[in-house]
Amino acid sequence: MRAMTVREFGPPENLVGTEVDKPRPGPGEVLIKVAAAGVNRADLLQRQGNYPPPPGASDIIGMEASGTIDELGPDVDSWSPGQEVCALLAGGGYAEYVAVPAGHVLPVPDGVNLVEAAALPEVACTVLSNLKRTAHLQPGELVLLHGGASGIGTHAIQWAKELGATVAVTAGSSDKLDLCRDLGADITINYHDDDFLEVIKSHGGADVILDIIGAKYLARNVSALAKDGRLVVIGMQGGVKAEVNLGALLTKRGTIHATALRGRDLEDKAAIVADTVATTWPMIAAGRVKPVVGATFPLGEAAKAHALLDSGKVTGKVLLTL
Repeated sequence: MRAMTVREFGPPENLVGTEVDKPRPGPGEVLIKVAAAGVNRADLLQRQGNYPPPPGASDIIGMEASGTIDELGPDVDSWSPGQEVCALLAGGGYAEYVAVPAGHVLPVPDGVNLVEAAALPEVACTVLSNLKRTAHLQPGELVLLHGGASGIGTHAIQWAKELGATVAVTAGSSDKLDLCRDLGADITINYHDDDFLEVIKSHGGADVILDIIGAKYLARNVSALAKDGRLVVIGMQGGVKAEVNLGALLTKRGTIHATALRGRDLEDKAAIVADTVATTWPMIAAGRVKPVVGATFPLGEAAKAHALLDSGKVTGKVLLTL
């Protein structure tokens, strides 16, 4: 089968088309014939050699995909061949077929086509696991989303508004902030022109902050928290090491969480997937939360997709189609 593999760790052009063995579904797994795969920042890190797949996972890049069930492994009775699905993957998405635990498969939501569905598993499960299960965001609370025009940001805006939260976002251009407002953001901050800390403090502080930047923003994020605020760090685009003023954190009774989705155990990820289907899929079926796709490329142009995502010039999700 066709797949995009990394010739050697390095720049996007090191992604090359290769013929590899078609996977077979093991016990508790299904085989999906891939229609589209999502491109994530973690994919860029894996291509560079900085984010290896979990033990036992495919070394082919790709953490989410959509397609049709092609084959069932032993002990699987929850899916049927031919069903249209999307899936949260530990790896293997940049290929014609991928094997995945049955508990990590999601039905394609009503109102979403099969290609668009590839834009959902990673962002939907990330947003739900962090805003609901970790931060316990409540209606009426203020949530600050860094990278509001990103794949995670565009989904999180809609999800949090549907919950009844007040949404603040940061982004780096007026076009991106316009998109965030169109999706429902209440407070939009151009980080080139304004200090998000001062803006958020003027609104009484953030009850929840979802952060993709990491070290660079840590001190200001803590200062931006409201009393009993919760900071959830899910990315490290701004570095991995920073000092924390514990006095400031204690004064606010604040908490800092650092989470990742890919390396969770199978049962934990299955619980998140089930919660996502129960909580978020009805919002999507009702048209109140929609996938935001900024660009699509054929699988063979994965290098171009990586370069575009790395440039920061795209909004929403980038997809590879087969």
